[in-house]
Amino acid sequence: MKKLLFTAFMALGISAFAQDVEPVKRMPIFDIHVHTMKVNPAWSSPMCPWFLSDMPGADPNEEAPFFMNQDCVDPLQPAKSDQDMQDEVIKRIKEFNMTMVAFGDAEVLHNWVNAAPAGRIIPGIGFGSPDDISVEAFRDSLESGFYKVVAEVAPQYKGLSPSDPSLDPYFAVAEELGVPVGIHMGTGGNGMANLTQPKYRASLGNPFELEEMLARHPNMKIWVMHAGYPMAEEMIALMGANAYVYLDISGMIWSYPIDEVQWYIKRLIQAGFGKRIMYGTDFMMWPRLFETSMGVVMNAQFLSEDQKRDIMFNNAVRFFRMNKDDFEWPAE
Repeated sequence: MKKLLFTAFMALGISAFAQDVEPVKRMPIFDIHVHTMKVNPAWSSPMCPWFLSDMPGADPNEEAPFFMNQDCVDPLQPAKSDQDMQDEVIKRIKEFNMTMVAFGDAEVLHNWVNAAPAGRIIPGIGFGSPDDISVEAFRDSLESGFYKVVAEVAPQYKGLSPSDPSLDPYFAVAEELGVPVGIHMGTGGNGMANLTQPKYRASLGNPFELEEMLARHPNMKIWVMHAGYPMAEEMIALMGANAYVYLDISGMIWSYPIDEVQWYIKRLIQAGFGKRIMYGTDFMMWPRLFETSMGVVMNAQFLSEDQKRDIMFNNAVRFFRMNKDDFEWPAE
């Protein structure tokens, strides 16, 4: 029965969205969390959304658990090649009237920017620790004019707090240049600390870890990636204390149980932060992940049409200090 319900919701999230394509196309969509990465057939595999509905039992003396569920009627298929990935992404930019913030592999990022309609891909540059890039090279990259955003900043995977003093020079550059910064906070996937990232610490994803850094860089505009999940109350408290902090709902929107995802978004809305929630996928390798993630917001009964528009577009335009008039928005 659980499998049937899961499959039915997945079908609803995609088919209902697809049936409503024209209204959605009329509203521009802003995805602020897209990874550019080379396709690696050795580890890419089909994936069922909301795959963490049942955490596997595990034992250190047994084979490491595989968290990604493939047991559904219509799993999302990974891109077959770098060109296939690029074609599928550009196709969705055009069909869904999308703008996206993308970051990751520099070669892939440049290719996507060149292939996409002008201005539809906003390039970002990220880092996890000072070992990744020097402050001088970081400044040069931002001053080159190509990179418009700093993302994804992910010190949590390196065992660092975002308030670690070693990161201050980088944040100072972003603050000086007026470049917005996206910082990974919250979960990074289950089993992260003992399966794939030994320096990862869940406690370093607590939104409160941002407070000292924000105090030292009051003019730096940031958004919290993954909405600080699952620490909703800490996220709400941080946003209450810091009027310019936004967040995105990426990653969690397709990996955790759908009831949990909806509850978390609803909790943020109930707390009054509907104007600071931004849509993002945390897109990696499955082209249909865009439609699936859009469906979570567009089919949410607890959101008004105005709230959906804010999350899917308006809030990001405001955050990035852009002009709505620069986006195609046919009259309704």
